[in-house]
Amino acid sequence: MMLAQVLSGAVLGIDAYLVKVEAHLDSGDPRFITVGLPDGAVRESKERVQAAIKNSGYYLPAKRITVNLAPADIRKEGAAFDLPMAVGILAALERVHPDRLQNFVLLGELSLDGSLRPIHGALPIAVCVAQSQISGVLLPVENAKEAAMARDLQVIPVQSLNQAVQFLNGQLSIAPFTMDMDQLFSRTRVYREDFSDVRGQQHVKRALEVAAAGGHNILMIGPPGSGKTMLAKRIPTILPDMTLEEALETTKIHSVAGLLSADEALIATRPFRSPHHTISDAGLIGGGTIPKPGEVSLAHHGVLFLDELPEFKKNVLEVMRQPLEDGKVTIARAMLSLTYPAEFMLAAAMNPCPCGYHTDPNNQCNCTPLLIQRYLSRISGPLLDRIDLHVEVPAVKYKELSEQSAEETSEAIRRRVSAARHRQLERFRRHPRLFCNARMESRDIRKYCRIDDQGDELLKTAITRWGLSARAYDRILKVARTIADLAASEVIRPEHVGEAVQYRSLDRSGIF
Repeated sequence: MMLAQVLSGAVLGIDAYLVKVEAHLDSGDPRFITVGLPDGAVRESKERVQAAIKNSGYYLPAKRITVNLAPADIRKEGAAFDLPMAVGILAALERVHPDRLQNFVLLGELSLDGSLRPIHGALPIAVCVAQSQISGVLLPVENAKEAAMARDLQVIPVQSLNQAVQFLNGQLSIAPFTMDMDQLFSRTRVYREDFSDVRGQQHVKRALEVAAAGGHNILMIGPPGSGKTMLAKRIPTILPDMTLEEALETTKIHSVAGLLSADEALIATRPFRSPHHTISDAGLIGGGTIPKPGEVSLAHHGVLFLDELPEFKKNVLEVMRQPLEDGKVTIARAMLSLTYPAEFMLAAAMNPCPCGYHTDPNNQCNCTPLLIQRYLSRISGPLLDRIDLHVEVPAVKYKELSEQSAEETSEAIRRRVSAARHRQLERFRRHPRLFCNARMESRDIRKYCRIDDQGDELLKTAITRWGLSARAYDRILKVARTIADLAASEVIRPEHVGEAVQYRSLDRSGIF
């Protein structure tokens, strides 16, 4: 009887857990059996593993091979178990010394010739290993930068099964791969876009500054070509700089989704995700037969931009209400429940009517009032209730486009936004769940958004005269609190309330 045990790892949600790969060889029918709830890719690994062992120059006798992936009650997926399965079989054949097998976690997909291919989820597995008593991790060269983001961990990059075996046998010395995380973080925290590229639209820029300062969701309404998408793409550039912890958490999500390239070790800039309006609810929220993070989780700590908002399917928009409210997505399955983080800022854009030219003075709109009402009503009231700012984006005039004057840079706006966020963190320091004004609930609004008699009278007039809905009351107060923070004022003044009222254009239209 020949038995060996190798350590590996797997991802569950965005976190990881250790897996014991047990290889047992015995006489009997020459078969290769994998147990421990393997998915299709893991079951197919037997063909890759056997071919890789033979093409690497090792003799594989005709024996019954049984590979167990423990714990056996969690479904295993992906091809990362190829390398530990092959090494386990060779260890059972006494071709690999067992002395170092318990010191390293092995990961990697094998090619038929024995070379290694990169895997998904290397960073969360590396973080899990670093938190255990295990010395290091052996994995493909392409995943080395990503795994090196885990502190206090030996990352051994290998190119093939042969290299892994020689290293474990002490026949080959491979220096651990290291990176200066702090230097990498500061070097990659650079945006390509900048608000100085946008001509005119000062009113919209101000609204985006307010939205970024308070973490508020924003909806831009304007004709085609008015610059809505261009403005939205620059929202991440005025958000506060990511912390290292935020960058690591965001990178883990992208690693699990397989979106990290070989030369990209850390996501240090705020993510910007812009899915097409034909996306499914599983694509937006996450899920599938094998659950994967969706666009709302890939936008974690960044911006999710939904262009042509009324064109999205109604059920897709409705399932987004829960992550907007809770900041996380829970996907329940028969045997497990996964939670993905989804703390993002929603930026949406839409035309004012089906043809797009209802508010454009330069083009004639042929839409009837009924068509316009039906178009705008595709956005439900409960979803709109979670969007704090509605801003009209007019077509840019030629004079503004042709001006040569310098526009304000994203860095200058970001300094004001960061100062406002700092005031909010100081205000909410006793409330760990609160980190920006947009997250305030009714009791928090009553405590932190008090206004004087003059401001109260102004708000009362706006609600009664302009037909603002009752749900707009709390939204206006939260936005007014953010405007006051930008002005470094502890008191919400009437002018702050007045500006906040301007950002409820859809409520003033009376459609919602």
